[in-house]
Amino acid sequence: MDRAVDAANLASAGGEISLVGLFMQADIVVKLVMLGLIGASIWVWAVVFEKWSSLRRVGAAADTFEDRFWSGGSLDELFDDEGTSPSHPMAAVFAAAMGEWRRSVRVAGADISHTNVRERIDRAIGVTVQREMDRMERWMVFLASVGATAPFVGLFGTVWGIMRSFSAIAAMHNTNLAVVAPGIAEALFATAIGLVAAIPAVLAYNKISTDLGRFANRLEAFGSEFGAILSRQSEERT
Repeated sequence: MDRAVDAANLASAGGEISLVGLFMQADIVVKLVMLGLIGASIWVWAVVFEKWSSLRRVGAAADTFEDRFWSGGSLDELFDDEGTSPSHPMAAVFAAAMGEWRRSVRVAGADISHTNVRERIDRAIGVTVQREMDRMERWMVFLASVGATAPFVGLFGTVWGIMRSFSAIAAMHNTNLAVVAPGIAEALFATAIGLVAAIPAVLAYNKISTDLGRFANRLEAFGSEFGAILSRQSEERT
């Protein structure tokens, strides 16, 4: 009879263990940990979708711009169309290099071959690439931070919840599984939420970092080629 009663109690307790129930029964500290991790997880996905759409957009814009750049048209016309108000990173690099070259031509005049035109152009390109990549890398530190700290924050909630459960067990002098299980379950739920937040953040950070690195290399390669073109044009003017 006692075994039947215990089994019924366990079944009843197990039926009440749900995600909402675990949250509602948790200690206030564990609840705050869970809410913080849930908020971080939601923000992680928002950052992931923003970066994914941003990389697709600037990649498509760069493809279109390079097609027009290498089509053999006038660079002055391209600058007037794209360089005066660049709407994507590659156009910004082009505008920085073209603007520096024009300023160098006006200042240097007939002595242009004796000036450091190429260094100035390369410096302008380097600064622009760095500025554009800094803007595109916004919130990447957040992804890295969530990926690194979320499991430990969840573990803190778990440790706190288990300590609370053990305190309750000591006060009740009852080690029945039906008494222990809910407290331990709600504590472990905090660790699960921490992993739910951390795993996508780590995977997204690695993927997005790789894509950003490739795009940075693409900008630098374009800037180097364009700088060489402008340098040759400077030599032809002498």
